This record gives sequence, C-alpha cells and structure tokens, in this order.
Amino acid sequence: MKILVIAPHADDEILGCGGVIAKHIANGDEVKVLVVTKGAEELYADAEVQVIRNEAKIAHEFLGVSETIFFDFPAPILDQTPSYKISNAVAEIVKTYQPETVYLPHRGDLHKDHRMVFESSLVAIKPVNNCSVQHIYCYETLSETEWGAPFGDDAFIPNVFEDISDYIELKIEAMRKFESQLKEFPHSRSLVAIDALAKFRGATVGKNAAEAFMLIRSIN
Repeated sequence: MKILVIAPHADDEILGCGGVIAKHIANGDEVKVLVVTKGAEELYADAEVQVIRNEAKIAHEFLGVSETIFFDFPAPILDQTPSYKISNAVAEIVKTYQPETVYLPHRGDLHKDHRMVFESSLVAIKPVNNCSVQHIYCYETLSETEWGAPFGDDAFIPNVFEDISDYIELKIEAMRKFESQLKEFPHSRSLVAIDALAKFRGATVGKNAAEAFMLIRSIN
C-alpha cells in the first residue's frame, strides 16, 4: 500500500505518526513524506532551514521512508499564500504517487499553518476524478494540538488508535535526529512527553503504546 504523510513543518510527521510510519514500513508499505513549508526568508536563515531539512532526511532514512518531498511555501506566514496554490501543489504529488492512505495535521492545532495545510490538502484529495485516496486520518502534534483553543469545533477527538508498542522506540529514535527541535521535559516537544503520550493513548485502548487519529474519510 502507498502511504503519504503530509506535514506543515519538518518533524510534525514524526511527532504525529512516527510510530505508524515505522509500522507501515515494517508491514511492507511504501511511505512518502511531504513537508509543505520552509522558514520564511525574513525570519529564518537558509542555514537554519537546511539544518532541519537535513535532520528530517536523516530521520526518514532511519525509518525507511522512500522519499521526502519539500515544498517552499513560507512558514509561519502561510496564511498569506493563496490556498489554491497549496492545493494544486499537493494534488500534483497525489496524482503522481497515487497513495491509498493520507495522514494530515489536525485542523484545530495552534498555528494557522496546520489548519491551512489540512484544508488545502483536503481539497486536493477530494473523492473525484478517480482520486486514489481511500483513507484520510488526522494526527495530533505535540506542542500544537494540545495548545489549540478549547472550542468544540477544533477539539482533537480521536476515534482511531494504532498500536505502536513494537515501534515506539523507533519513533523516539527518529525524533532524536531532530536535535535542533528537541526540548527538555516538561516541554511537550521532548522525548519524555512523546513517550508519555504514546503510553497514555495506549492505555486508552489497553495497549502499551499507541498513536491516536481522527478518521476523516474511509472508503472500503
């Protein structure tokens, strides 16, 4: 099966579904990661951008991701970009790769970049014109999802839990590659917090570790 993970920024994909990525690959699926943004030039030096992109490549290679695709839409000012440009760019990747399953960021995350990537990607993978996508899930991103506003429409309410008991160590090791992004506990973008969330989500469904998702659409 072909899997596409769409991330607003490099490392969101590991925080949100690094365990599921490892599990898909172990099961023989092909996984590609699309990182939609890069740091805006007026805010981030090219060297900083290159550091995190190199970290992403190392993390993805460690997990066995078949390809890492980088777009250059500006972060954190993505809301100044027409959404159709993002949708069209994502649609081209989907048309070429033909994934059956897509993972997206949760729309209620703190930063607008996440909502724009969610909404633009959802337009790109509408179930029309023989779109290959059959399953769409939203992942939670530590330091984003839990800091969003506490409004019902934007709440992360998981209804799919994936057992990653055998893959949590791979997820943590992959995240360890993002040296420039890691923080010390009790910051939520820490290895301790990643492990704690996996255990909490796992305990919710009687597993040692899990990742939680919101199902957007499934065609069977």
